[in-house]
Amino acid sequence: MSMFKALQKAEAEKDIEALMSLYHEDFEFVRHQTGTTMNKTELRVILLGMMTHPSFEELMQRCIYENDDILVTHAVMRFQDGTRESVLGAKMIENGLIIRSETGATPMK
Repeated sequence: MSMFKALQKAEAEKDIEALMSLYHEDFEFVRHQTGTTMNKTELRVILLGMMTHPSFEELMQRCIYENDDILVTHAVMRFQDGTRESVLGAKMIENGLIIRSETGATPMK
């Protein structure tokens, strides 16, 4: 199964354990919008909050490009506060696990 399909499956099933099993222990997430980073433990808290919040919604997600080294995606998300963003993500893959993720987001009206 491709990394994109594995991520989609775990997210659709709201399976945080399956989702986190796709991330390397040395994972780093970089948000270019804020210049902040987080590790796998911090990411788990964020993802669990998003997955369980009734007003969070991924309106669209598509795979732009994927191979054994990288996954590039585009998504439109509605966050808990009602804002919407167009999010471009690049996930670097090492030994079949996501080792680094970078996103750029643009607010939408």
